[in-house]
Amino acid sequence: MKNLVVAFVATLTLAACGGPKQFGSLCDDPNKPEACDQACDPTPGSASTCPGGFYCSEDGRCDAECTQGGGQCGGGYTCTTNGRCEMDQTTDPGGPDASCPAVNFTAKAVTPSIQLLIDRSGSMADPIGNTNRYTAIRNALVDSTAGVITKLQSKAYFGASLYSTDSPCPRLYSVGRAKDNRDNIANLINGQSPNGNTPTGPSIDQAVTGFATAPPPAGSPPIIVLATDGLPNECNSNDTTVGQAKSIQAAKDAYAAGIKLFILAVGNGINDAHLQGMANAGAGVQAGMPNAPYYISNTPQDLTNAFNSIIGGVISCDLMITGSVEPNQAAGGTVVLNGMTLMYGTEWTLVGTSTIRLLGGACDTLKNSSNPVVTASFPCGTVIL
Repeated sequence: MKNLVVAFVATLTLAACGGPKQFGSLCDDPNKPEACDQACDPTPGSASTCPGGFYCSEDGRCDAECTQGGGQCGGGYTCTTNGRCEMDQTTDPGGPDASCPAVNFTAKAVTPSIQLLIDRSGSMADPIGNTNRYTAIRNALVDSTAGVITKLQSKAYFGASLYSTDSPCPRLYSVGRAKDNRDNIANLINGQSPNGNTPTGPSIDQAVTGFATAPPPAGSPPIIVLATDGLPNECNSNDTTVGQAKSIQAAKDAYAAGIKLFILAVGNGINDAHLQGMANAGAGVQAGMPNAPYYISNTPQDLTNAFNSIIGGVISCDLMITGSVEPNQAAGGTVVLNGMTLMYGTEWTLVGTSTIRLLGGACDTLKNSSNPVVTASFPCGTVIL
């Protein structure tokens, strides 16, 4: 695989005028359609489970701005098959009119700051496949040829912390975040071995504090990837009930601090309900919303696949712009990669208001292109000035 040139520049042309046009929701009507109460998965790229005429909103509920032929969008706009109002290109085949000036932005690849938080309790010496869990994590991350960090160390600011009940508990053995940090992280893992219990909650708290005392570079999203093989307990006891509660709260606190937490379960005997709760808390999932993903690995290859999925997914295909786009109208934009027009929702999406994320095959194309060219245009009224 060719390396993505992180410093590449992609010009995004966003047509702007006057301010964004706002559209109401049919689900605000007292006689709202039944589908408005249906839960869905708002994760970018997820398959739609909403019925025809509805889209999945950011709060995980099916929603619609309009019905086809219902007139809710107003002049110059049409209602799409998934219930969104978009500019009517048949009325204005040339796109934005001349009185709506173009605003040029520059996009660049997003470089995240990733802190690996690795359980080194005694049970990490238990077998997984033909090795033990601790060694399997070591190989998945820093193997000299196939390790995930080995391959991607130039694409993210990687750091690592190993935790257990060493004194003072919890004791974190850490390497600070940096690019091209594989050797330091390998030395850290090689220099320790499984021992003690699993104080996951306070260890997450320390990792969050680490981001506060050593903040990521500007524009670099903070991320914690937790790899653990058992129920958490406390520094001074084996009480897993309190340990679980503290871990859930620590995950919530991480999300509240703006740090997304990914959960990777290592080996058999994992308490799925607890780790699912941690994954939900670390992703800000509210009651009634679809569960956040978490990753289960019962073989060394599972571990490698999971780290690839988590780390590769957050560093490869986000493009940051210097302006802001109205999220509700992002679907009306056009994104072109290497001359190929991409489809909104399956090949690209807007994250927040200032990040374009390429999905699926488009993401693979971006990663495999030595000099990718990305352009984008959005209709008049979609840019927040």
